[in-house]
Amino acid sequence: MQSFYINQRLNNYYLHAVKIPRKITTMLSHGFFMADYIPRKLFEILKRSKKSILLLGPRQVGKSTLMENLDPDLSINLAHEFTYLEFASNPSALEERLGKIKQGTILLDEIQRLPSILNTIQVLIDNKKNNYRFLLTGSSARKLKRGKANLLPGRLHTFYLGPFTAEELHFDVDLQSLLAFGSLPGIVTETDLNEKALTLKSYAATYLKEEVQAEALTKNIEGFSRFLYVAGAEVTHYLDLSKLASQAMIPRQSAVRYFEILEDTLIVKRSDAFSKSVRKRLVQHPKFFFFDIGVLNGLIGNFIVSADRIGMLFEHFIFNQLNETASSMNETIRISSYRTENGAEVDFIVENKNTIIAIEVKASKTVSQQDLRGLKNFEQYIGKTVRLVVLYLGDHPKIMDKVEILPWIDFFKDNMLS
Repeated sequence: MQSFYINQRLNNYYLHAVKIPRKITTMLSHGFFMADYIPRKLFEILKRSKKSILLLGPRQVGKSTLMENLDPDLSINLAHEFTYLEFASNPSALEERLGKIKQGTILLDEIQRLPSILNTIQVLIDNKKNNYRFLLTGSSARKLKRGKANLLPGRLHTFYLGPFTAEELHFDVDLQSLLAFGSLPGIVTETDLNEKALTLKSYAATYLKEEVQAEALTKNIEGFSRFLYVAGAEVTHYLDLSKLASQAMIPRQSAVRYFEILEDTLIVKRSDAFSKSVRKRLVQHPKFFFFDIGVLNGLIGNFIVSADRIGMLFEHFIFNQLNETASSMNETIRISSYRTENGAEVDFIVENKNTIIAIEVKASKTVSQQDLRGLKNFEQYIGKTVRLVVLYLGDHPKIMDKVEILPWIDFFKDNMLS
């Protein structure tokens, strides 16, 4: 498949033409902000919840905006340096802010910057004279773990927010644009291609590198930067830390630690190798994916959806859509990958409480019998009812040898978890 280009040059890369969804275009033309008119699907779930909430997710996915739409009575942003220093130096700062208020909804952004404040929150929740509901956001599970955070068992419900799903954009999407620039809220609404690319490059440089350095997660920022780049070049492949260490010219133990950093800061997710045995899933090589394709492309400096990249980008896109769609509904799914010694493979095995779905991703408008080989092998291996699906770039759903051949967008429109 050929790339689609515009006649605009950007840092020696040509970008394909993109379409801004009609609903978003209308909002922008009237000066509206997206948060007011494209609600996150998770919003209604959070609104119905009576418990305090911890909302985790990478930066710039819209956590603060979502929480603000729940109309907190008081908002405290620990990302603001002055506020952070005030609270870090004064253990009573939260209680002083609350004053004589004994009830209400309190929002604390970037809670991982001060994990110890969770102990104060527990005391406030447990005091029967109070009636507080806390809304907490965080962008790093690692910092919470390092700070030995008290995650308030029984008092706090944890949710995850990622970039926009196709459903949240009302399926009025341009796949080429999503494969090039991803679906972070600020990127989806940006109409200027240069700004999209520069923002994503800045995200990669500032957040993925400087943030790691600032938090003292590694002193060897040069080695981490090299590792980050080679990891970006190997996404959707089976994880081989020895190979990544060699390419980045760092010790293997450093590669292990750096990959853990990427996972704990919610930048990378894995798809473990499928096996009937849970133990075997832990010892076989997983695949890995970045949380957003645009951030990945910004990291490696390539926004071209070219013939040699579209297979990787489309597989990456489907993985993210599976994850984010489940998270938006607060559903728990397991995504794994299937590979045999004889070379039979299935891109994704999706398991939830009701079904097993084997998914082959095909970045093409045609599907052949050969493309079904891995699915048929998996069906024989699993020995029980399983839904077999090929997601492709064609326009028409069909059945081939009892395998569903579906346009990718049809799959997500038709409740993919059923």
